[in-house]
Amino acid sequence: MEHMADFTHILATRPDFNNEDREWLHHLVADWQVIADLSFADLLLVLQTGDGHYVVAEQCRPSTVMSLRSEDVVGTRISDSLKAEFDAAMESEYIYHSDTLRTRGRAVVCDVYAPVRHQGKTLGLVVRETNMATRESNGRYESESIDAGKELFEMIPRGQFPYVDSVLNQRHNARVSDGFIILSADGIVGYASPNAISCFRRLGSIDTMQGRYLSEIGTSLIRENDPVPESLPLVLSGKAAVDSELDASRSAVSIRSLPLSDEHGRTGAVVLCRDVTELRRREQELQTKDATISEIHHRVKNNLQAVSALLRLQARRTKLPEVRKELEEAQRRVQTIAVVHEGLSQTADEVVDFDKVISSLLKMSVDLATTQDQHIHITFMGKFGMMPAQDATPLSLVLTELVNNAVEHGFEGREEGNITISVGRGGNNLSVVVEDDGNGYSSESSGGFARSSGSGLGTQIINTFVTNDFGGSVRWEPRREGGTRVVLNMKLRAAQESAA
Repeated sequence: MEHMADFTHILATRPDFNNEDREWLHHLVADWQVIADLSFADLLLVLQTGDGHYVVAEQCRPSTVMSLRSEDVVGTRISDSLKAEFDAAMESEYIYHSDTLRTRGRAVVCDVYAPVRHQGKTLGLVVRETNMATRESNGRYESESIDAGKELFEMIPRGQFPYVDSVLNQRHNARVSDGFIILSADGIVGYASPNAISCFRRLGSIDTMQGRYLSEIGTSLIRENDPVPESLPLVLSGKAAVDSELDASRSAVSIRSLPLSDEHGRTGAVVLCRDVTELRRREQELQTKDATISEIHHRVKNNLQAVSALLRLQARRTKLPEVRKELEEAQRRVQTIAVVHEGLSQTADEVVDFDKVISSLLKMSVDLATTQDQHIHITFMGKFGMMPAQDATPLSLVLTELVNNAVEHGFEGREEGNITISVGRGGNNLSVVVEDDGNGYSSESSGGFARSSGSGLGTQIINTFVTNDFGGSVRWEPRREGGTRVVLNMKLRAAQESAA
């Protein structure tokens, strides 16, 4: 058996498929789990290759019964001995039944084929492999489930499945094993599985469900002024492929309806339901925690801005130029940390989109450091990506110091200038190169290049953070075309923990 690549790759080998055809097949495999589960059967999507052979493009195992196929068969070519049967199934207008039972391991298997139709075109086949042992002594649950699975399967050749206009937010897809209800065309409950009954019990429904309108059962649970999703009536009546949620008596049930149709029109629906009370409770807790974290960052930012404003006031009041300069530097550094917390306060996570934060920060740094008639441009190459808070703050300080340094020393007495920041990130390893086309070494050798010798506070900040916080190295060197080049190699700390 020769193996090919994944589903998308196999689809790409069919140049005659347009985007809509591919989209239809993607929809099919996104939604066919419910057919496998209801039918207690394995499903294979089989497509023809350019040379007329058949290949398995995707497979689906049932979660309600043991799969017949423990091995992954995507990419496997179908045996040539079955080609005639597959050709006949492709030509068939409706479901095609194999006339031979096969054995797989110890199981006797019956294959049924559904040609996949879309806009009058046959795209491939869905093969339903049924272990005959699952069809022997069935109770009500099994027979209702198998019948519903059969109806959905028969909708494939008619182009009624997958659903064209399904309104699904796919937040928590219920599975058949979580609970299912069979509705008539009028929306009356014909059968409700034990798990489905339990779901509605938790919502406060105590009467028998069978023989009643599901919409009546559902609406009787909702109290006045309770929020009701617009999609709920559609789901409870089974009229459209929609999912929704029913919240009552401090419980939450996620509900999804799958309308059933024959060649004449709608015959009823399968409604899947899943108790999501615990999930919602945990989500609520997380939201509260997230709100608290972002509120803390917001307050830290406000406090830092207050400190920054005090430093600015002091700087204005001092008569000594050196002191004023030092206070202004301190004010700028505090402001840098405040901007990082501003970024963190806008997200629920302890992670910040560093590219956004750093571009606004460095722009602000350059604006503060330049004289009126100077124009200095910053260019970024590569991306920093998402960064945890404990890495973002020191890294912001390092980069603002480097850019400041370039503006103050490299572009002294010059009107134009360019700073390029190149980033390479692989997992936790980060390398950053900051280059400027400024005055460079030669004109600064008389001590102006203090930025590498560690005498200035800015240089000390850079060296300390890079070596202590990131266990990294800083290398200062002349840029070939003139100017200065600083190479930083670092290992992100918090990223190691969040990846672990």
